[in-house]
Amino acid sequence: IDERVKQVLADATSVYRVLAPVLERLQPTHLITQTQCEVCAVSLKDVQAAACELISSKPDVVACEPNCLADVWTDIQRVADRTGVPNRGEELVAALQGRLAELQRQVSLQKTRPTIACIEWIDPLMAAGNWVPELVELAGGENLFGIAGKHSPWMTFAELAAKDPDVIAIMPCGFDMERAAKEMPPLVAEPGWHELRAVRSGRVFITDGNAYFNRPGPRLVESAEILFELLHPGVADAVHEGTGWVNWNDV
Repeated sequence: IDERVKQVLADATSVYRVLAPVLERLQPTHLITQTQCEVCAVSLKDVQAAACELISSKPDVVACEPNCLADVWTDIQRVADRTGVPNRGEELVAALQGRLAELQRQVSLQKTRPTIACIEWIDPLMAAGNWVPELVELAGGENLFGIAGKHSPWMTFAELAAKDPDVIAIMPCGFDMERAAKEMPPLVAEPGWHELRAVRSGRVFITDGNAYFNRPGPRLVESAEILFELLHPGVADAVHEGTGWVNWNDV
């Protein structure tokens, strides 16, 4: 997948196509897109071209560019404002921030901050960046790879082994838990995998990256709750187990 996507981008073509006839039939008043990553979604220029030249309803293009949690709150409000329901945006942001405040209250009671490596791609290895390091911090962990507000960085297994995290969370971009589990063999086959602290202690987890970690929206609050469950087992009910995460040993 990585090789094919890189080849497409090297050829200066988009990974996605805008189906203008479908949009013309739908006659939307708004198109919501993003400029954060041209691999993750259709490019803004393609959406704008379709909106301006191909769709007679001339929809309002709302482009989100989330790189950190603050950007997510801003984007939620931007969408609410542009769709004529600003109060809904304000209420939603307040509710989400309230849930995070409650999570931080629970975190403040913990005596440890386990280290964690969040893996956004398995082959080749990539750590999770953007909003994920912030989620780790909010959930009471120490993020070892990736910088808040910055794009996800490539990494090597040697770097992973050198930092030897307490917890490893697998969250490949675009994959649910079943697909992520199927992609694990190259990582498990790495010399030294079974010597990692997280592997030996049974703290390697497969998460639903597609649903909870790769998408910058309201569900990121649940993502923080998932990380809290992984970092501080037994402190709270594992309400997301089975739907948001599973232990690698149980797959």
